[in-house]
Amino acid sequence: MDKIYIIGAGPGDPDLITVKGLRLLQEADVVMYTDSLVNDELIAKAKPEAEIMKSAGMALEEMVALMVERVKQGKLVVRVHTGDPAMFGATMEQIALLKKEGIGVEIIPGVSSVFASAAAVGAELTIPELTQTVILTRAEGRTPVPELEKLKDLAAHHCTIALFLSATLTKKVVQELTDAGWSEDTPVAVVQRATWPDQLIVRTTIANLEQDMRANGIRSHAMILAGWALDPRIHENEEYRSKLYDKEFTHRFRRGVKS
Repeated sequence: MDKIYIIGAGPGDPDLITVKGLRLLQEADVVMYTDSLVNDELIAKAKPEAEIMKSAGMALEEMVALMVERVKQGKLVVRVHTGDPAMFGATMEQIALLKKEGIGVEIIPGVSSVFASAAAVGAELTIPELTQTVILTRAEGRTPVPELEKLKDLAAHHCTIALFLSATLTKKVVQELTDAGWSEDTPVAVVQRATWPDQLIVRTTIANLEQDMRANGIRSHAMILAGWALDPRIHENEEYRSKLYDKEFTHRFRRGVKS
């Protein structure tokens, strides 16, 4: 079966694409990419004779028709998405139309902005004995969320929450987290354009989130990470340690030694 490759480009830094993704990009005859989000420096790594297509101004049907046409001409086609295609990548709708045309798809994962943002602020999102769960979601805006996935209900778990596509909805975010019983001093880290040269990090709290976002002019391309795992001083007052490196804990690579 003919196929295309959907490649996760990572969050912005052109070095954060996978080795496999870069190899396919460099071998491709046709590169279609989301020019509003993917770094042009990465696309410049394609071979000089490759056909480069910018998709930001295209409708779904137009994008798919072009990919189908090029594949049927015997060309190697890659579709480059920002971050990881599995997270808010709008890939399934493309795949559905490609399958109707007899075109298969192989997805190459990438570094999601949520993990790039955590790295930027030096955070571990799962702290032993504090939180072992991360919820990746978005606030409800023009596009509704399923009834059982309202932010207030998800936040009732009081774990780490990562919010995509929510930079213009901070008032709603604050209200729903507060309604879920979150303390106003809960730490929040906002990372705009993670790993890009103009990356901006704002550390704040639920109480100050909206005003700090407004003061910094952040309205797009921002990841909001909320929860006590984001406290940069999380280990100052109490030690949260995993069992993995505990000298008394036995696992298949090491026998524990009692104190």
